Amino acid sequence: MPRRRHADDLRAASKLAVDATKRVTALIQAMHKEIASGPTLLGRPLAPFAELYTKIVYGSVSLTTSAVGVLVDALLEELAPLLGESELGDKREIVRAALNAVVGDYLQAVKNPLAIEMAMRVERASERMLVLVHGSGMSDRQWLRHGHDHGAVLADALGCGRAYVHYNTGLHVSENGERLSEHLDALLCDEIVLIGYSMGGLVARAAIHAGKQAAWRRKLKVLVTIATPHHGAPLERGGSVVHALLGVHRYSAPIGRLARVRSKGITDLRFGNVRKEDWQDHDRFALHADPRVPTPLPADVACFAIAGTRSAAEEKRLHSDGLVPVKSALGEHAAEERTLAFAKKAIVYGTNHLELLADTRVSEQVLAWLRGC
Repeated sequence: MPRRRHADDLRAASKLAVDATKRVTALIQAMHKEIASGPTLLGRPLAPFAELYTKIVYGSVSLTTSAVGVLVDALLEELAPLLGESELGDKREIVRAALNAVVGDYLQAVKNPLAIEMAMRVERASERMLVLVHGSGMSDRQWLRHGHDHGAVLADALGCGRAYVHYNTGLHVSENGERLSEHLDALLCDEIVLIGYSMGGLVARAAIHAGKQAAWRRKLKVLVTIATPHHGAPLERGGSVVHALLGVHRYSAPIGRLARVRSKGITDLRFGNVRKEDWQDHDRFALHADPRVPTPLPADVACFAIAGTRSAAEEKRLHSDGLVPVKSALGEHAAEERTLAFAKKAIVYGTNHLELLADTRVSEQVLAWLRGC
């Protein structure tokens, strides 16, 4: 695992905190401006006075915050030799991965050291490689849950190699797909099996779309998606509705800025965006119909899907796994052109989204499929 200076992480965190403070200050300033624009004093509107007052007060707060940030940055540089460095621990990386899910696109844009750069961790090399792509807000280490790792179990049973992808889940799925395609092109093997969990399934499909002409595409034999929101997740749709409602009234409109904190990666989960055309020329925070270009599964690859549900097997109406609806995970859609033609599909009952990572029924089903390929 790579080593990082503690001072670098602290400095990156301080920069993020300073920027957050300035953004919150701007938010409160906007609210005060709107509220003060209504009342009058001696028959004259307060708006001009309120605007001047807020500019002076909040401008000084913003300048002070910037000055403090510069000072903290300088102090951390001086303290760097004393703070030392160490390997990135699992807990630190889990927090960093969660942060990237929320503001990873911003972290990358400002070149903040906390931004995650895509990497592939090869645990065991082999002619046949399982490549595992994690979900939103997660790290490559989180395939291990409650002592169970689908990748390790499958690789041991099949006698093949395995590699884990780590990436910034705050970026557009299509961007991560392009990066993943480049990493797969550099992977030395004869056969590739892509396994994507949650958002990872979308990233895997995005890589297949981006790498149509790449050498690695001829090596791809199997795609397995686990609890992937192929047609979106209700949670992100709910966030877009809240954002729209906050903008109805001018007094609450400034608060709507908070809803725009959602990263590009998170907003891609509203409909299950896979390619660049799915989000280009669209306001990702606005309410609109599904703009996606239908992206079918590759005809030359054996594709399988697993969905989870909190419902018991005997229940007629299947609930979601808590995050992803069963139909979305299985690629089913009311519009025929959007339906994904998986070769085989399976449902794991009585579980939730996260517990699917530790459910042996998942690895048993995938193993049965892979042995038949």
